Amino acid sequence: MSDLATVSRPITLDSREEAVSLFGPRDQYLRTIRDTLGVRIVARGDLLQVDGSEDAVTLAERAFQQLRSILRKNGRLVSDDVRNVLEIVKGGDGRGGGPATLTVTESGKHLRPRTDGQSRYVQALKSHDLVFCVGPAGTGKTYLAVAWAVSLLKSGAIKKLVLVRPAVEAGERLGFLPGDLIEKINPYLRPLLDALTEMLEAEQVKRYMANDIIEILPLAYMRGRTLNGACIILDEGQNATAAQMKMFLTRMGHGSKIIVTGDMTQVDLPRTIKSGLADAVHRLKGIEGIAIVHLDQADIVRNPLVQRIVEAYEDDSGRVRRHPDQLASGSR
Repeated sequence: MSDLATVSRPITLDSREEAVSLFGPRDQYLRTIRDTLGVRIVARGDLLQVDGSEDAVTLAERAFQQLRSILRKNGRLVSDDVRNVLEIVKGGDGRGGGPATLTVTESGKHLRPRTDGQSRYVQALKSHDLVFCVGPAGTGKTYLAVAWAVSLLKSGAIKKLVLVRPAVEAGERLGFLPGDLIEKINPYLRPLLDALTEMLEAEQVKRYMANDIIEILPLAYMRGRTLNGACIILDEGQNATAAQMKMFLTRMGHGSKIIVTGDMTQVDLPRTIKSGLADAVHRLKGIEGIAIVHLDQADIVRNPLVQRIVEAYEDDSGRVRRHPDQLASGSR
Protein backbone atom coordinates (compact mmCIF):
# COMPACT_ATOMS: atom_id res chain seq x y z
CA MET A 1 0.00 0.00 0.00
CA SER A 2 1.55 3.29 -1.04
CA ASP A 3 1.71 6.29 1.27
CA LEU A 4 -0.51 8.27 -1.10
CA ALA A 5 -3.26 5.65 -0.73
CA THR A 6 -3.02 5.56 3.07
CA VAL A 7 -5.06 7.60 5.52
CA SER A 8 -4.74 7.71 9.28
CA ARG A 9 -7.60 8.43 11.70
CA PRO A 10 -7.75 8.43 15.50
CA ILE A 11 -10.58 6.86 17.51
CA THR A 12 -10.84 8.01 21.13
CA LEU A 13 -12.47 5.54 23.49
CA ASP A 14 -14.25 6.40 26.74
CA SER A 15 -11.84 4.57 29.03
CA ARG A 16 -9.12 1.99 29.32
CA GLU A 17 -11.79 -0.49 30.48
CA GLU A 18 -13.75 0.04 27.26
CA ALA A 19 -10.57 -0.52 25.28
CA VAL A 20 -9.87 -3.81 27.05
CA SER A 21 -13.40 -5.07 26.28
CA LEU A 22 -13.19 -3.97 22.63
CA PHE A 23 -9.79 -5.59 22.11
CA GLY A 24 -10.95 -8.95 23.50
CA PRO A 25 -8.97 -11.71 25.21
CA ARG A 26 -5.30 -11.29 24.27
CA ASP A 27 -6.35 -8.65 21.70
CA GLN A 28 -8.21 -11.33 19.71
CA TYR A 29 -10.98 -8.97 18.52
CA LEU A 30 -8.50 -6.30 17.53
CA ARG A 31 -6.55 -8.76 15.39
CA THR A 32 -9.76 -10.00 13.77
CA ILE A 33 -10.76 -6.45 12.80
CA ARG A 34 -7.29 -5.70 11.49
CA ASP A 35 -7.02 -8.87 9.40
CA THR A 36 -10.59 -8.76 8.06
CA LEU A 37 -10.53 -5.11 6.98
CA GLY A 38 -6.87 -4.89 6.00
CA VAL A 39 -6.03 -2.00 8.30
CA ARG A 40 -3.22 -1.25 10.74
CA ILE A 41 -4.37 -0.51 14.29
CA VAL A 42 -2.10 0.96 16.96
CA ALA A 43 -3.57 1.08 20.46
CA ARG A 44 -2.25 3.35 23.19
CA GLY A 45 -4.45 3.30 26.27
CA ASP A 46 -7.86 4.63 25.26
CA LEU A 47 -6.66 5.94 21.87
CA LEU A 48 -6.70 3.94 18.63
CA GLN A 49 -4.87 4.97 15.47
CA VAL A 50 -6.29 3.29 12.36
CA ASP A 51 -4.23 3.34 9.14
CA GLY A 52 -5.13 2.02 5.72
CA SER A 53 -6.99 2.88 2.55
CA GLU A 54 -9.75 5.42 3.00
CA ASP A 55 -12.47 2.82 2.39
CA ALA A 56 -10.93 0.32 4.81
CA VAL A 57 -10.47 2.93 7.55
CA THR A 58 -14.08 4.06 7.11
CA LEU A 59 -15.26 0.47 7.52
CA ALA A 60 -13.10 0.12 10.64
CA GLU A 61 -14.65 3.27 12.11
CA ARG A 62 -18.14 1.90 11.46
CA ALA A 63 -17.18 -1.44 13.01
CA PHE A 64 -15.85 0.17 16.18
CA GLN A 65 -18.94 2.39 16.40
CA GLN A 66 -21.23 -0.65 16.20
CA LEU A 67 -19.15 -2.69 18.66
CA ARG A 68 -19.08 0.19 21.16
CA SER A 69 -22.86 0.43 20.89
CA ILE A 70 -23.27 -3.31 21.54
CA LEU A 71 -20.83 -3.10 24.46
CA ARG A 72 -22.76 -0.22 26.06
CA LYS A 73 -26.06 -2.08 25.69
CA ASN A 74 -24.93 -5.59 26.70
CA GLY A 75 -22.02 -4.84 29.00
CA ARG A 76 -19.73 -7.21 27.11
CA LEU A 77 -18.68 -8.46 23.70
CA VAL A 78 -18.36 -11.99 22.38
CA SER A 79 -16.58 -13.21 19.26
CA ASP A 80 -19.90 -13.62 17.40
CA ASP A 81 -20.57 -9.89 17.91
CA VAL A 82 -17.29 -9.03 16.21
CA ARG A 83 -17.83 -11.47 13.35
CA ASN A 84 -21.38 -10.28 12.71
CA VAL A 85 -20.48 -6.58 12.80
CA LEU A 86 -17.59 -7.08 10.39
CA GLU A 87 -19.80 -8.94 7.93
CA ILE A 88 -22.45 -6.24 8.24
CA VAL A 89 -20.11 -3.32 7.55
CA LYS A 90 -18.68 -5.21 4.60
CA GLY A 91 -22.18 -5.78 3.21
CA GLY A 92 -22.72 -9.40 4.22
CA ASP A 93 -25.65 -11.01 6.03
CA GLY A 94 -23.72 -12.63 8.87
CA ARG A 95 -23.50 -15.99 7.11
CA GLY A 96 -21.10 -15.12 4.35
CA GLY A 97 -23.95 -15.25 1.86
CA GLY A 98 -24.13 -11.81 0.32
CA PRO A 99 -26.19 -8.75 1.17
CA ALA A 100 -28.59 -8.89 4.10
CA THR A 101 -31.70 -8.96 1.94
CA LEU A 102 -35.11 -10.48 2.61
CA THR A 103 -37.21 -11.95 -0.19
CA VAL A 104 -40.80 -11.33 0.79
CA THR A 105 -43.03 -11.83 -2.26
CA GLU A 106 -43.62 -14.54 -4.84
CA SER A 107 -42.47 -12.09 -7.51
CA GLY A 108 -39.13 -11.86 -5.71
CA LYS A 109 -39.42 -8.43 -4.11
CA HIS A 110 -36.38 -7.77 -1.95
CA LEU A 111 -36.02 -5.66 1.17
CA ARG A 112 -32.57 -4.56 2.21
CA PRO A 113 -31.59 -2.99 5.55
CA ARG A 114 -30.75 0.68 5.20
CA THR A 115 -28.59 1.13 8.32
CA ASP A 116 -25.97 -0.85 10.22
CA GLY A 117 -28.43 -1.25 13.08
CA GLN A 118 -31.06 -2.71 10.78
CA SER A 119 -28.44 -5.08 9.38
CA ARG A 120 -27.67 -6.29 12.91
CA TYR A 121 -31.39 -6.79 13.41
CA VAL A 122 -31.77 -8.87 10.23
CA GLN A 123 -28.72 -10.93 11.17
CA ALA A 124 -30.25 -11.59 14.60
CA LEU A 125 -33.52 -12.67 12.96
CA LYS A 126 -31.65 -15.09 10.70
CA SER A 127 -29.57 -16.63 13.46
CA HIS A 128 -31.86 -16.71 16.54
CA ASP A 129 -35.26 -18.16 17.33
CA LEU A 130 -36.09 -15.43 19.87
CA VAL A 131 -35.29 -11.80 19.07
CA PHE A 132 -36.05 -8.61 20.97
CA CYS A 133 -35.74 -5.34 19.06
CA VAL A 134 -35.94 -2.09 21.03
CA GLY A 135 -35.80 1.34 19.43
CA PRO A 136 -37.60 4.58 18.64
CA ALA A 137 -40.32 5.17 16.07
CA GLY A 138 -39.28 4.92 12.45
CA THR A 139 -36.40 2.44 12.82
CA GLY A 140 -38.18 -0.39 10.98
CA LYS A 141 -38.65 -2.69 13.97
CA THR A 142 -42.12 -3.88 12.99
CA TYR A 143 -41.67 -3.70 9.23
CA LEU A 144 -38.55 -5.89 9.18
CA ALA A 145 -40.11 -8.36 11.64
CA VAL A 146 -43.13 -8.81 9.36
CA ALA A 147 -40.88 -9.02 6.29
CA TRP A 148 -38.82 -11.79 7.90
CA ALA A 149 -41.96 -13.67 8.95
CA VAL A 150 -43.42 -13.43 5.42
CA SER A 151 -40.17 -14.72 3.93
CA LEU A 152 -40.28 -17.70 6.31
CA LEU A 153 -43.90 -18.36 5.37
CA LYS A 154 -43.14 -18.20 1.65
CA SER A 155 -40.18 -20.54 1.97
CA GLY A 156 -42.14 -23.09 3.98
CA ALA A 157 -39.92 -22.69 7.05
CA ILE A 158 -43.03 -21.95 9.13
CA LYS A 159 -46.68 -22.96 8.75
CA LYS A 160 -48.32 -20.05 10.51
CA LEU A 161 -47.85 -16.33 11.20
CA VAL A 162 -49.33 -14.91 14.40
CA LEU A 163 -49.48 -11.14 14.93
CA VAL A 164 -50.02 -10.03 18.52
CA ARG A 165 -50.33 -6.65 20.20
CA PRO A 166 -51.41 -5.46 23.66
CA ALA A 167 -54.73 -3.62 23.54
CA VAL A 168 -53.80 -1.35 26.42
CA GLU A 169 -56.28 1.39 25.68
CA ALA A 170 -59.15 -1.10 25.86
CA GLY A 171 -57.77 -2.70 29.01
CA GLU A 172 -57.60 -6.05 27.16
CA ARG A 173 -61.42 -6.21 27.65
CA LEU A 174 -62.75 -5.92 24.13
CA GLY A 175 -66.33 -7.10 24.59
CA PHE A 176 -67.79 -3.61 24.74
CA LEU A 177 -66.40 -2.69 21.31
CA PRO A 178 -68.65 -3.21 18.26
CA GLY A 179 -68.06 -5.94 15.68
CA ASP A 180 -66.38 -9.34 15.68
CA LEU A 181 -62.94 -10.01 17.16
CA ILE A 182 -61.07 -8.86 14.05
CA GLU A 183 -63.03 -5.61 13.92
CA LYS A 184 -62.53 -5.01 17.63
CA ILE A 185 -58.74 -5.35 17.56
CA ASN A 186 -58.17 -3.89 14.10
CA PRO A 187 -57.14 -0.45 15.42
CA TYR A 188 -54.49 -1.99 17.64
CA LEU A 189 -53.02 -4.25 14.95
CA ARG A 190 -53.23 -1.74 12.09
CA PRO A 191 -49.43 -1.13 11.91
CA LEU A 192 -48.83 -4.88 11.56
CA LEU A 193 -51.54 -5.23 8.91
CA ASP A 194 -50.21 -2.20 7.00
CA ALA A 195 -46.78 -3.83 6.83
CA LEU A 196 -48.31 -7.16 5.84
CA THR A 197 -50.34 -5.72 2.96
CA GLU A 198 -47.22 -4.05 1.56
CA MET A 199 -45.69 -7.49 1.10
CA LEU A 200 -48.69 -9.62 0.13
CA GLU A 201 -51.72 -8.98 -2.04
CA ALA A 202 -54.79 -7.98 -0.03
CA GLU A 203 -56.74 -11.00 -1.35
CA GLN A 204 -53.90 -13.31 -0.37
CA VAL A 205 -53.89 -11.88 3.15
CA LYS A 206 -57.65 -12.53 3.36
CA ARG A 207 -57.19 -16.13 2.17
CA TYR A 208 -54.41 -16.74 4.65
CA MET A 209 -56.55 -15.35 7.46
CA ALA A 210 -59.57 -17.39 6.40
CA ASN A 211 -57.42 -20.54 6.39
CA ASP A 212 -55.85 -19.68 9.76
CA ILE A 213 -52.38 -19.35 8.22
CA ILE A 214 -52.25 -15.75 9.41
CA GLU A 215 -53.81 -15.05 12.79
CA ILE A 216 -54.12 -11.70 14.56
CA LEU A 217 -54.80 -11.60 18.28
CA PRO A 218 -54.71 -9.30 21.29
CA LEU A 219 -52.06 -10.40 23.77
CA ALA A 220 -54.58 -11.59 26.37
CA TYR A 221 -55.92 -14.21 23.92
CA MET A 222 -52.53 -16.01 23.83
CA ARG A 223 -52.98 -17.58 27.25
CA GLY A 224 -53.09 -21.37 27.28
CA ARG A 225 -51.83 -21.85 23.72
CA THR A 226 -48.71 -23.55 22.41
CA LEU A 227 -47.74 -22.73 18.84
CA ASN A 228 -45.58 -25.09 16.80
CA GLY A 229 -44.01 -24.21 13.44
CA ALA A 230 -45.06 -20.57 13.74
CA CYS A 231 -43.53 -17.11 13.68
CA ILE A 232 -45.11 -15.04 16.44
CA ILE A 233 -44.63 -11.28 16.46
CA LEU A 234 -45.45 -9.22 19.54
CA ASP A 235 -45.55 -5.56 18.55
CA GLU A 236 -45.55 -2.69 21.09
CA GLY A 237 -44.06 -5.10 23.62
CA GLN A 238 -43.34 -2.23 26.02
CA ASN A 239 -47.07 -2.21 26.83
CA ALA A 240 -47.08 -5.79 28.06
CA THR A 241 -46.74 -6.37 31.80
CA ALA A 242 -44.00 -8.66 33.11
CA ALA A 243 -46.57 -11.42 33.72
CA GLN A 244 -47.99 -11.04 30.21
CA MET A 245 -44.50 -11.14 28.69
CA LYS A 246 -43.68 -14.36 30.53
CA MET A 247 -46.96 -15.85 29.37
CA PHE A 248 -46.31 -14.81 25.79
CA LEU A 249 -42.71 -16.08 25.60
CA THR A 250 -43.71 -19.48 26.95
CA ARG A 251 -46.20 -20.00 24.08
CA MET A 252 -43.24 -20.94 21.89
CA GLY A 253 -43.49 -24.47 20.53
CA HIS A 254 -41.26 -26.70 18.39
CA GLY A 255 -39.97 -25.08 15.22
CA SER A 256 -41.31 -21.67 16.19
CA LYS A 257 -39.74 -18.24 16.22
CA ILE A 258 -40.69 -15.24 18.35
CA ILE A 259 -39.99 -11.57 17.62
CA VAL A 260 -40.75 -8.88 20.20
CA THR A 261 -40.55 -5.22 19.22
CA GLY A 262 -41.04 -2.11 21.30
CA ASP A 263 -40.12 1.46 22.14
CA MET A 264 -39.36 2.16 25.79
CA THR A 265 -40.21 5.84 25.31
CA GLN A 266 -43.81 4.91 24.44
CA VAL A 267 -44.98 3.01 27.53
CA ASP A 268 -48.76 3.37 28.04
CA LEU A 269 -49.00 1.24 31.18
CA PRO A 270 -49.86 2.86 34.53
CA ARG A 271 -46.66 4.14 36.08
CA THR A 272 -46.93 1.69 38.97
CA ILE A 273 -46.65 -1.25 36.56
CA LYS A 274 -43.28 -2.29 35.21
CA SER A 275 -42.95 -2.78 31.46
CA GLY A 276 -42.61 -6.43 30.56
CA LEU A 277 -40.25 -5.53 27.71
CA ALA A 278 -37.85 -3.73 30.03
CA ASP A 279 -38.05 -6.64 32.47
CA ALA A 280 -37.42 -9.26 29.77
CA VAL A 281 -34.49 -7.40 28.22
CA HIS A 282 -32.87 -7.17 31.66
CA ARG A 283 -33.76 -10.70 32.76
CA LEU A 284 -32.87 -12.54 29.53
CA LYS A 285 -29.71 -10.64 28.58
CA GLY A 286 -26.82 -12.99 27.89
CA ILE A 287 -28.91 -16.17 27.52
CA GLU A 288 -27.70 -18.28 24.61
CA GLY A 289 -30.15 -18.42 21.72
CA ILE A 290 -31.75 -15.06 22.53
CA ALA A 291 -30.78 -11.89 20.65
CA ILE A 292 -31.45 -8.39 21.96
CA VAL A 293 -31.00 -5.66 19.36
CA HIS A 294 -31.07 -1.97 20.24
CA LEU A 295 -31.74 0.57 17.49
CA ASP A 296 -31.38 4.32 17.92
CA GLN A 297 -31.93 7.63 16.13
CA ALA A 298 -29.26 6.78 13.56
CA ASP A 299 -31.50 3.92 12.36
CA ILE A 300 -34.59 6.03 11.71
CA VAL A 301 -35.57 5.59 8.05
CA ARG A 302 -38.84 7.49 7.90
CA ASN A 303 -39.13 11.11 6.83
CA PRO A 304 -35.99 12.95 8.07
CA LEU A 305 -38.27 15.05 10.27
CA VAL A 306 -38.92 11.98 12.44
CA GLN A 307 -35.27 11.84 13.48
CA ARG A 308 -35.32 15.54 14.32
CA ILE A 309 -38.49 15.12 16.34
CA VAL A 310 -36.99 12.25 18.34
CA GLU A 311 -33.85 14.28 18.98
CA ALA A 312 -35.93 17.29 20.06
CA TYR A 313 -37.47 15.21 22.85
CA GLU A 314 -34.09 14.36 24.32
CA ASP A 315 -33.05 16.26 27.43
CA ASP A 316 -29.54 17.38 28.28
CA SER A 317 -28.59 13.97 29.68
CA GLY A 318 -29.46 12.21 26.43
CA ARG A 319 -32.55 10.54 27.83
CA VAL A 320 -35.88 10.88 26.07
CA ARG A 321 -38.44 12.97 27.94
CA ARG A 322 -41.61 11.10 28.75
CA HIS A 323 -44.96 12.18 30.12
CA PRO A 324 -45.27 11.14 33.79
CA ASP A 325 -48.24 8.90 32.98
CA GLN A 326 -46.06 6.95 30.54
CA LEU A 327 -43.34 6.10 33.04
CA ALA A 328 -43.16 2.52 34.24
CA SER A 329 -41.05 1.79 37.30
CA GLY A 330 -37.78 0.15 36.36
CA SER A 331 -38.37 0.66 32.66
CA ARG A 332 -35.30 2.73 31.87
